[in-house]
Amino acid sequence: MPPARAGRPRDCEIDTAILETTRRHLAAHGVSGLSIAAIADEAGSTRQALYRRWPDKLSLAVAAVADLAETTPPVVTGEPLRDLIAELTHFRECIVDASSLALAGVMLQEDVDPEFRRVYRERLVKPRRSRVVACLERGIALGLLPGDADVAIASTFVTGSWYAMAVAGTKPPKDWADRTAHLVWRACGGKG
Repeated sequence: MPPARAGRPRDCEIDTAILETTRRHLAAHGVSGLSIAAIADEAGSTRQALYRRWPDKLSLAVAAVADLAETTPPVVTGEPLRDLIAELTHFRECIVDASSLALAGVMLQEDVDPEFRRVYRERLVKPRRSRVVACLERGIALGLLPGDADVAIASTFVTGSWYAMAVAGTKPPKDWADRTAHLVWRACGGKG
């Protein structure tokens, strides 16, 4: 006979509400300014429910960022420029949702918890940058880009252009992903 489970099963809708609320609060206040009581109240939960799921503020903040990383990246087609456009389209969708742009701004503050910053970089920044680099390296491997293309710098330009527009108060155009991918592709020496 299987052992009896203690308590009710976790409600995934409450988890989602808590993590979304936490991201908004992170974007507004940073990790040090998080209030478990305020998050619980806004998410329609209780402090006890939060503490059953996450033992402290840092664990909750890390979970909120890790949850963002769970979005499925675009399928690789084998056409590097097309894949780069798809990756930037995915970036746009992710950055517009869930207070991600403001959360990126929080990462620039000096007082960000080092563990939180590490998780943010490992779970969000590094995977996306790796996918962008892979698109450009496939372009080199297929002879579509020259072997001396500066992939390291180009990979920072693609998402950096979005952040630069945001800082300037300019709304990126609807065709931002396509235009940015083509600009970087040509800057790397590609045609198209």
